[in-house]
Amino acid sequence: MPNGHLVSRCSDYIIYSVEAKNIDTVVKTFGPSTKLGAIVGGQTSCKAPEIAAFEKHLPSDVSIVSCHSLHGPGVDPKGQPLVLIKHRASDEAFNFVEKVLSCLQSKHVYLTHAQHDRITADTQAVTHAAFLSMGAAWMANNQFPWDTHRYVGGIENVKMNVTLRIYSNKWHVYAGLAIMNPSAQQQIKQYAESVTELFKLMLAGHREELRARIHTAGKAVFKDREGNEENLLLRDEVLDQFSLGELPEKRLKNNHLSLLAMVDCWWKLGIVPYDHMICSTPLFRMWLGITEYLFRNETLLEEVIDIAIDDNTFRADDLEFTFAARDWSSRVSLGHFDGYRDKFEEIQRYFAPRFPEATRLGNEMIRTILEKTQEEN
Repeated sequence: MPNGHLVSRCSDYIIYSVEAKNIDTVVKTFGPSTKLGAIVGGQTSCKAPEIAAFEKHLPSDVSIVSCHSLHGPGVDPKGQPLVLIKHRASDEAFNFVEKVLSCLQSKHVYLTHAQHDRITADTQAVTHAAFLSMGAAWMANNQFPWDTHRYVGGIENVKMNVTLRIYSNKWHVYAGLAIMNPSAQQQIKQYAESVTELFKLMLAGHREELRARIHTAGKAVFKDREGNEENLLLRDEVLDQFSLGELPEKRLKNNHLSLLAMVDCWWKLGIVPYDHMICSTPLFRMWLGITEYLFRNETLLEEVIDIAIDDNTFRADDLEFTFAARDWSSRVSLGHFDGYRDKFEEIQRYFAPRFPEATRLGNEMIRTILEKTQEEN
């Protein structure tokens, strides 16, 4: 078709698949041309502006049924969560959309647009912020982490592969969710504050205060998962298969500031991540898996606390990570898409030579890990 007006005039079912920041402009342009009695939906990651645009610009006879696949384009949709939002539609119209989307073989989840935005904030916003901050810190240190043996094996494989996976995608996927979702802004801000406060405790050598805060946060978040070690989402023997670098004979110990801050952030915000597993993305399940792995291994957790106080090996990395977390939070709070894009694409260019290998390994890792996490949930 020559333009969106002619598409809208002849289509029974129309999906707007554009960036969240552009949804109002695009719907305003083509919405009035919608066919009488058609069904309209969208695939943006933040539903509040999308639904507002539909209500404002679509004719009143049009049904509104939105959707959102909770995974990236490189993941098989079979069995993955697919959110369906029956906002303004008859049962007949909604059933039609379900039938059309059934070809994806996804797991349908039924939410309102407000529920969707809150849950995606809980499961995606801070996860993305953590990995974005890692990439920014590595670039600031002029470091390809897989070349140093610092970030190779086990938990480190998830950090590295997922960070590169995120930076190999389009910037607006993450900017729209972070900037246009108020819940996401709050959580990214809290994550930056958790990173900063924990790092200050490490610098000051306040071992007992750090230990008390970490254990308090861990008990709040993992209180229902204590005891049986068999229900861990992830284990080192699985993660070790997916190294970008060569596994060293002896793994370098890390204080895992990014993971400690994640649990601290969940605790401060009263979030129990397991509550939203039905709507979780593959990246979130991996992030939760390595976080749980750390916090439910008492020996490893105590080792991490000791490393945080006594070992300066990762101090420069932690400093840059703290700067990066605060910078991302600031850009999100200001709502500057251009500022978000500039920083994202600068880091993207830095890591670009390793994207093909990281994508291949990342896809294999996601497939393997999802088999495990889906078994558990």
